[in-house]
Amino acid sequence: MFAVLELQYQYAVVEAGCDEAGRGCLAGPVFAAAVILPPDFHDDRLNDSKQMTARNRDLLREVIEREAVAWRVEAVAAARIDEINILNASFEGMSAAVQRLRVRPAFLAIDGNRFRTQLDIPYRCIVKGDGKYADIAAASVLAKTHRDEYMCRLAEEYPQYGWQQNKGYPTREHRIAIREYGLTPHHRLTFDHTIGQLELKF
Repeated sequence: MFAVLELQYQYAVVEAGCDEAGRGCLAGPVFAAAVILPPDFHDDRLNDSKQMTARNRDLLREVIEREAVAWRVEAVAAARIDEINILNASFEGMSAAVQRLRVRPAFLAIDGNRFRTQLDIPYRCIVKGDGKYADIAAASVLAKTHRDEYMCRLAEEYPQYGWQQNKGYPTREHRIAIREYGLTPHHRLTFDHTIGQLELKF
């Protein structure tokens, strides 16, 4: 069953939807995206990226990148996450993505309940916005697919951690590998890597 999403939160001015991927991971950057969709955009497959199959995410990534008025994806590295914490890193990534859009939006629709930025652009935080508005959902798809692609590339260098499958999330397999092989330069040192912690579903 496909979701029926409103195109954007408001229609008075140019709006960019913003979202991130990878906040709960033990390794790798957090990726953030900003997307401005055209007023006639519609695709029945578009939804919160976590509710989509990997195949549909990849297909929608091509559609979004081709048809969006503007889009941008930015990554904030693990070392920066350790420096400023994951919440602030997510805000920093979304702000950078917006700032580097080739079209400047006049309004931001942010997935989640909090946001801080130095950008002089009004915004609205929307809980579960990636399941309500197409521009936020599009940002979630780009952030997720770009991050997954990046983690698969890292997995070629560090195959023992299972990143091709778990994408850096704290699965049991990932935690056992950390215990056996130690941490890499891509692990977030301020996160709890111990095996006794509950594993996340992703």
